[in-house]
Amino acid sequence: MSIVLEPMLTINFIFCMIILVMGYWGFRKLENPLLFYIGIAFGFFGVSHLAQLAGYPSNSLALIIIRTIAYLLVIFAIFQTIKK
Repeated sequence: MSIVLEPMLTINFIFCMIILVMGYWGFRKLENPLLFYIGIAFGFFGVSHLAQLAGYPSNSLALIIIRTIAYLLVIFAIFQTIKK
């Protein structure tokens, strides 16, 4: 496994980490769980991007599961907000 220097993956990873931090920060400031859930979901997406940068294939089962969890977390967050 070798490190992959892919510009788009790198940019996506950086933005995911920014959204993770902002989601946590917003949650602490506004106490809105939607921000926390979205931040955590993008943290999962960031893990997926980091794994690809580390050389894991994008179609590996582990990355598919991580991305699926992230999407389900976003769906859950939106559903909880609509339900209020």
